[in-house]
Amino acid sequence: MKPYVVNRHGRLVFPANFLGELDFSVLETLDQFTAVIGRDFEAKAPTGTDILSRVESGGYPRRFELLRDLGQNLYWANRYSITMFERRPTRWRDLAKRRDDVYLPVLTPWEDSERKVAAVEQAFRALPPTWDAKAEETIFSLLFDLFSTKLYHATELPPIKPTVAEFLAQPEALTFVMPEYDPDYPVFTAEQIFDANEDAPELEALMRWAMVLHNQYPWDRSRTELRGPGQIGDDDFVVAFHPRNRDVQAFIERVKRPGLATAPDRAAQARAEAVEPVAPYPPVRVREAFTVQPRFEALAIVRGEHVCTNADVIRNASFSWSPMSADEIAAKTGIEQRCYTTREPEQLALHAARAALAKSGRSPAEIGAILVSTCTSNRQIPSIACWLSGELGLQQTHASVDMVAACAGLPYGMSEAVRQLQEVRRPVLLVCVEKFSDKIGAVRTSRMIFGDGAAAMVISPAADGQTGDVEVLQTYASGPHSEVNSIIWPNSEFDGDITVYGPEVKALVQRYLVQMLGELGGQPDPDDPARTLLESVELIIPHQANKTMILNLAGKAGLSADQLYFNVERMGNVSAASIPIAVYDAVRDGVISRPVRVFAPGFGAGAVGGYAVMRIDPAIVADEVVLDVLQDGGRPRPGAPATTSAPPSVTSR
Repeated sequence: MKPYVVNRHGRLVFPANFLGELDFSVLETLDQFTAVIGRDFEAKAPTGTDILSRVESGGYPRRFELLRDLGQNLYWANRYSITMFERRPTRWRDLAKRRDDVYLPVLTPWEDSERKVAAVEQAFRALPPTWDAKAEETIFSLLFDLFSTKLYHATELPPIKPTVAEFLAQPEALTFVMPEYDPDYPVFTAEQIFDANEDAPELEALMRWAMVLHNQYPWDRSRTELRGPGQIGDDDFVVAFHPRNRDVQAFIERVKRPGLATAPDRAAQARAEAVEPVAPYPPVRVREAFTVQPRFEALAIVRGEHVCTNADVIRNASFSWSPMSADEIAAKTGIEQRCYTTREPEQLALHAARAALAKSGRSPAEIGAILVSTCTSNRQIPSIACWLSGELGLQQTHASVDMVAACAGLPYGMSEAVRQLQEVRRPVLLVCVEKFSDKIGAVRTSRMIFGDGAAAMVISPAADGQTGDVEVLQTYASGPHSEVNSIIWPNSEFDGDITVYGPEVKALVQRYLVQMLGELGGQPDPDDPARTLLESVELIIPHQANKTMILNLAGKAGLSADQLYFNVERMGNVSAASIPIAVYDAVRDGVISRPVRVFAPGFGAGAVGGYAVMRIDPAIVADEVVLDVLQDGGRPRPGAPATTSAPPSVTSR
């Protein structure tokens, strides 16, 4: 998990975006590591030669672009030390010479450095400020101090460093040497880095980059030289590299002794061709298929208590990202903000469940089953559903179970709830909950899209002879393997982060949307067989994935924008919880002011899909549960971590 931090300015900070640390427990081979480094550090970073060429061609319009290139270049130059090692200046006489967990970097002198350094300084002085001349000068001072004293050629760095003994066996090898070392050399504390505060979001991100990079060289760089084994005096200091943790050392050992590494199973990667089912799966017409009809008694929601705007995303821009502004995120996704929580998913679920029960007037003892739809649970045993049963005080249920159906969590959960009603003939509590904010890391597509939240519904048996609120249900999954694997978490290739492969997601959404509309167009309205169910739908509330994408695809399918409701611009994508939260907001926004027939399609990870056609009465909506931000004197606590063991205060509005 990679939680965010709330700094003393009340702003969200994502340490994973600038610290550059990797989880080596998921890396088995050097090829895997090289691929990660290539994507995260090399793909976007210019070399010194690239920067010089852009300077000489007048390719930098403003200071920001030059500062950004310098930052990415320096992260690339430190790609192995940042990810793998702690640097400890050590007197040569005191350095362990035979240990297998102490390393020395072997470096190649940087050619033509004086020309590149002079060109960068001259260009910065000549370029106009972009937003804030003072802040840009500070950032440049930090970055240029590193760039101008960089002694080595970054292109030829080996990922696995030699031990001291291996270094001594290479007479031509060169490493860092300095005549003296000040252990009190100033560095930035974690709190100082987190508390960087600039008006321009882009500059705040660059300031953190510069501070992190400065901390990579906690010594007087102007007096550092490159020397070989025979040129190091007993009182000289060298920069010893120590593994950051045991996972790094274990990885180095695997690489050095290939027999310990687990090679990828190539046979397992063979993909079967996707084939159509022997017959289509028809939608389930609930009135005809089931004796007990479902009736909605309550809908309650909980949003994450912290708002993460697009500007916050840019304030935390990772060095692996392409340039993008807050407005460009909005244009690309339709999202302007998303909500994050410091609480665990089960805590959100509990607050929503209690509010839904209160709205329905039901006691926990009346609940026959608890179903939880989630793909981001941080717990396996007990499941959130079982944990909820205990927290609500239920001695026993017919079933308490979690379902992983990702963005189709509502139709999957509702389908199972209707089936449970047939057996228990008692109210079923359906909770849809997600927490993505600590599972994103430095992946920009995921950070732009996902948010946190929960919704709970009480679904009860309708009275005999009474029409229920669910008319049609449909679920399906799978497809081409590229679509099945279009959203992955945890993804070892992305340091365990959730990742979204955009073209494949778009393909699965388009495939399912066409299929869903075709099915509804072929189903008669149960109240008026002369028209189709699609014609009788009054409002479409789709899974809130990407507004821009869904509107484009819906337009191609013949739907108009005014037929669809979105709240994604302020909630982001909350996966399983997105549809019920959007239903809630449609009521609060006055879009649903009377009982209406709603078509709610969901589609996403695992190539899952599904929909519900249901009747939504605004009377079922409970007061919103509001989680208070942890405060001291009315302000967010400085450096408050993204986890808390204390029970949060909860109010309704």
